[in-house]
This record gives sequence, structure tokens and C-alpha cells, in this order.
Amino acid sequence: MQIVIVDYGSGNLRSAAKAFERAAADSDIAATVSVTADADAVARADRVVLPGVGAFADCKAGLENVPGMVDALQHAVISNARPFFGICVGMQLMVTTGLEHSKTAGFDWISGVVEALAPSAQAGPAGTGPRIPHMGWNRLDITTPHPVLSNLGDDPFAYFVHSYHVACEDLATVCATVDYGQTVTAAIGRDTLFGTQFHPEKSQGLGLRLITNFLKWTP
Repeated sequence: MQIVIVDYGSGNLRSAAKAFERAAADSDIAATVSVTADADAVARADRVVLPGVGAFADCKAGLENVPGMVDALQHAVISNARPFFGICVGMQLMVTTGLEHSKTAGFDWISGVVEALAPSAQAGPAGTGPRIPHMGWNRLDITTPHPVLSNLGDDPFAYFVHSYHVACEDLATVCATVDYGQTVTAAIGRDTLFGTQFHPEKSQGLGLRLITNFLKWTP
């Protein structure tokens, strides 16, 4: 199995690669993990991982600046139906539009928009309520069962760092949420597509179990 982690100048790619390598090794999954900016390698991959850190528009521009990368992702993920895992902004790019600082087109693989977090508790007295950015551990609420989210334990906590989140048009594509002064989308998916707003590579045991599930997933 050839797993590619897309390198377009965004995200801690080595941490993600190490997490996928460890999950494969611990589960005796024969897999090669590579970090690459080679569009042809992405187009040929068995599984595609798209990390992302920073602003939505910057990440989209970064992908567009890598020759052939956007087309390669479309070919691998949509035309060839290769399992796809978007992480943080990599998940946000899966939807129709990002509204972070400007209106930017996403991949439109899942209908939705990326909008600013606005927890209601922010309206309270200064220093109370959730802070923005949302940074730290939160308990996942699995809203739509998904194979990648299976066997995560009775009290699944994951690590988040973000100020924007996805609002999906079809709630059936929302696989998990967290409560952070509002309902925050934590994972989305349909068909061969899956993404998390949280960082599995920073989520310790839960993250490794989730990555293992993705590697074993046969949509």
C-alpha cells in the first residue's frame, strides 16, 4: 500500500508521516509512507493524506502553486476513488467554500462552508467562556457512525487547534462533533472521503487507533 502525505508547504508533515508509519508498523500493515510534492505520485497513490495548518486561502493557494497538484488530487480521490484523509485545514478544503478573511473556493467534494467559531459563551464577562482559537483536548461525540471512528473507547478525546470550522449542508456527512460553547464539527465524511478538524498525529493513542482504522478501511 502506497500512502502519500501531500507536501505543499503547510503543516508539520514529519509528525504526520511518523504517526502513519507507526500505525502501520504496530498493526502489521504493509505500507510505504511518503511525503511528496510530486503530483504524479499523488495521482498514483493508494491512499492520500492532506494535512493543513494556517488560513484556508493560504492553503488553497499553496496547493495551486504546486504544478498539477489540484488535478492530481481530483484524479486520485474522485476519479479513482482512493481513500482520502484530510487533517485540520486539509479537511476544511474538502468543502465548497472557505470564509476565512476572504471567500475562497474549496474542492466542493462535500457541500458546506468554513466559518469562524463563535461560541455563545464568548458573549459573557471578559475572561469567561471558550477562547478563540480553540486549542486543546475535547471529547468527541460520534454523530454518524463511520469505520474510521470505530473502537475509539468510551471516552474519546482528541487534540484541536483552530479558529474556523466546517458547517455542512447535509448533516449526514458530519461524523463527529465536540461541544465548545457551540457544536463544532470534528469529523466529516462520505464515500471514500474522510477528514478530521482535530490532529490525529497529536492525539496520542486515539490518533493512532484512528489512523489504523483509516489504513484498514475498505470503502
